[in-house]
Amino acid sequence: MSDAELRIGVLGCSAFARRRMLPAISAAPGTELVAVASRDGARAVETARQYGCRPVTGYAELLALEEVEAVYVPLPAALHARWVEAALRAGKHVLAEKPLTTDRARTAGLLALARERGLVLRENVMFVHHRQHEAVRAALAEGAIGEPRALHAAFAIPRLDDSDIRYDPALGGGALWDVGVYPVRAALHFLGPELRVAGAVLSHGAGRRVDTSGAAVLHTPEGVTAQLTFGLDHPYVAMYELWGSEGRLTVERAYTPPADFRPRVRLRRADRDEELPVECDDQVTNTLTAFARAVTAVMAVTAVRDGGDVGDGGDVGDAWEGEDAVAGPAVVLRQAELLDEIREAAAERTPAGAS
Repeated sequence: MSDAELRIGVLGCSAFARRRMLPAISAAPGTELVAVASRDGARAVETARQYGCRPVTGYAELLALEEVEAVYVPLPAALHARWVEAALRAGKHVLAEKPLTTDRARTAGLLALARERGLVLRENVMFVHHRQHEAVRAALAEGAIGEPRALHAAFAIPRLDDSDIRYDPALGGGALWDVGVYPVRAALHFLGPELRVAGAVLSHGAGRRVDTSGAAVLHTPEGVTAQLTFGLDHPYVAMYELWGSEGRLTVERAYTPPADFRPRVRLRRADRDEELPVECDDQVTNTLTAFARAVTAVMAVTAVRDGGDVGDGGDVGDAWEGEDAVAGPAVVLRQAELLDEIREAAAERTPAGAS
């Protein structure tokens, strides 16, 4: 890794990558955008020109570049496993779009491979790096709503164009993988890894080959419940609410707020109704900073091992797990397990032959 910045290459030119991630990688302290790859050479050239970086035709060709230390993978979900593994085997640290894969066993295997090779592998769930959720956690720890009783979380977006990849099962489409990840992660973030799935429903809109809406009920061993709702054919909703024995906390624009958005965290109790003071925050930059910091920590450990080679295997232990408890390997794996369990619970409630 360079002294000042983590040199990142991007596998793919998705609309989201071009709109949010490429500008952030090129501007964030601690990261440098050095290459962009596309299967279409002209598209790579057009995208790279905007950032003064290297255009590459083909994903494997970018992974072969020595100057690329890490890669960001914004490909469709069904392609993540293949290219994340290829990047790890090429000795690159990886930040991949959510979900990391669409199979818990594959996710576990990739996390194990990253650990074996002393490489950082992170999933790009950015909202957990926004300060508004730190404010909520602090309020909970201070007993602002008493004893936790329930979490209600939802993320839904309006109907997409029929050609959108999120309607294509071959590319890992569907509401659960695309928007359901967010309320599931919110539940994990606030209620912890011992959550279990009590039941779930996934529904297919007319003519759709993927789930376009869903709901799940989870619970902790102590009986705190999480009611989650998500969908691709709804009015825009991106919120969660925590209920306690003495009040409730509500967050709107919870998952994808722009950097200039001033959050509103509402605390309601019998004796008061107030907003907690939270400043604007840039969760995209925060996520990239956390990723670069994790790479720095791992590199510091591998540098003092015999040989000092990132790819020589070994156990980097706590450095690999990282100080980032909100986004480290353990929570990524538990999220993958819960997503699979939700799908399995929903399948049990679907009659044979039904869609």
